[in-house]
Amino acid sequence: MAVADLILPVFAVILTGWAAGYFGYVSRSLADALIHFAYNIAMPALLVVTIGQEPARSLLAWRFLMAFGGGSLLCFAAVFFMSGRWAGPTLQSRTMYGLCASMTNTGFVALPILQALYGPHAVLPAAIATVFVAVIMFPLAVLLLELRGPSGRVGGGMLARHILLNPMVLSTLLGVVWAIVGQPIPGPVAAYLKIFADALTPCALFAIGLGLSLEGVRANLGPSLALAAIKLIAMPVLVYALALLCGLDPLYTIAAVICAAVPTAKTVFILAGEHRCEEPLVASTISITTLFSIVSLIIWLYALSGLNIGAAVGH
Repeated sequence: MAVADLILPVFAVILTGWAAGYFGYVSRSLADALIHFAYNIAMPALLVVTIGQEPARSLLAWRFLMAFGGGSLLCFAAVFFMSGRWAGPTLQSRTMYGLCASMTNTGFVALPILQALYGPHAVLPAAIATVFVAVIMFPLAVLLLELRGPSGRVGGGMLARHILLNPMVLSTLLGVVWAIVGQPIPGPVAAYLKIFADALTPCALFAIGLGLSLEGVRANLGPSLALAAIKLIAMPVLVYALALLCGLDPLYTIAAVICAAVPTAKTVFILAGEHRCEEPLVASTISITTLFSIVSLIIWLYALSGLNIGAAVGH
């Protein structure tokens, strides 16, 4: 029930956005404005305030990073290279397919689930997973999406500027630098950033629903279901195997698997909207993984329940 209580409201906000657009209560054209705000303001604020408040040493849990991060990258690479049948030859489309299958919604789904079920000790691995997504997955996505523009391959200097000045990459770097400095973010600044950060979830989820059409879901149902199966089943299995190989303790093993088993991150839709690439597919995949994760997360938590006693004793 705790999992359902956390997941159902997420899907309900997406459904509300779809209903508002479908019945004409809100213009579908507003989805672009919401995406632009989330991409340039809300997400950077969240990244700075989340990463900047973590001790730098806590961001270097290597075995956890090898399990969760290795599973994420392997899953992305596998889908990226095998998606030619659906995505076609374009680098951007292959990138979006890979992100749909590997980019996890750690900050807004995994973290509160782990906190609710296992207490504050489970927050740190979820935060590390969130930082990995921000520091590795986001820049990788931006790099691949910027490699080719409408007129062809961009120059090295222009590409570097596009990546370094990208709001997500820039805010991630700022957060990492602040964490290394080791000074707490001043209270008023943290509160200011948190106001914008708190706007990310409603804006992004509502925009996903607002831009979602039943026709788009039906048109992308096959690829979306395949990507959802990879995201909710194959990726957690892979991460669990890597966690066993790395010798992770029970709590971090549970955290790694749950972080891998949550729905596709809504920020993938923000990237798709910003780059005008595979938006219907991404919206459909996020909606399907959000809905199916209600069941899959309960199954994963039950399957890992044998580790609970060891996790509790270890922490």
